[in-house]
Amino acid sequence: MARPVRIDVADGWYHVTARGIDRRAIFVEDRDRQHFIDLAEEMVERFGVRLHAYVLMGNHYHFLIQTPRANASAALQWVNVSYSVWFNRWHRHCGPLFQGRFKSIPIDGDGAWALIASLYLHLNPVRRQGLGLGKRQRRAEGQGLNAPGVEVVRARLKTLRAHRWSSYGVYAGYRTQPAWLTCDGLWARAQRGTENAKTSYRHWVEDYLRQGLAETPATRLTAVVAIGSVAFLDRMRVLVKGDGAEQHDLRRWKRLLPFERVVQAVEKAKAETWDSFCDRRGDWAEIWHCG
Repeated sequence: MARPVRIDVADGWYHVTARGIDRRAIFVEDRDRQHFIDLAEEMVERFGVRLHAYVLMGNHYHFLIQTPRANASAALQWVNVSYSVWFNRWHRHCGPLFQGRFKSIPIDGDGAWALIASLYLHLNPVRRQGLGLGKRQRRAEGQGLNAPGVEVVRARLKTLRAHRWSSYGVYAGYRTQPAWLTCDGLWARAQRGTENAKTSYRHWVEDYLRQGLAETPATRLTAVVAIGSVAFLDRMRVLVKGDGAEQHDLRRWKRLLPFERVVQAVEKAKAETWDSFCDRRGDWAEIWHCG
């Protein structure tokens, strides 16, 4: 299996995810989740990492981090190894806990690209069939073939807001911000006009659940190797290095599309010109204009 390519840069932004081996649970009970959060807090202190967003699911987790010291690999390796050792001891488990190395997607720290990543991350708890947001269901809803009913929307919002093991509650103003979670940057990116930043962020996420909007890179971020402007992707290509076990990932990097091609694809999917929707409030395609 190809190993993910690593790009450690000073002040870099990354969407990080790691999954349990064979898709097994890495969090069995709340004690596990709380210990992992404690390790995340220690990671911030020990490595100087800025943790902007997180979500813990049953068999995987997501982080959105920034690394002033260019040490994403060291920081995440420490978290995963520390948690694996603790988990195995507590649950009397043997063998590896995680499925290979963690995956990290470089994110352009300028514009709205980091906001895109956080929206994807925070929507994870509701992206399931029971709430009408399985892969095929999202596609049908985005095409206007299956509008969500009132009860479905209520169930989505309740699930999203009630998920304790996510930073969404902080961003939306439902919970108090812990000292180790950095929020100001994403709040600033989400804010519109004179609206309160927390209210704006809440609208970005919850309007998607209400309106049945089409899928965008914000809702399928794990399918990409990097996200950002043309200039950012070009810089990342120069920095990409790998060995024989990483050739598949290197080929994916070489196939990254220029931003202009992305615009053309979005125009085709929406059957509208870029200028007609790029400034429209509440349209998820608008976020590309912000970048």
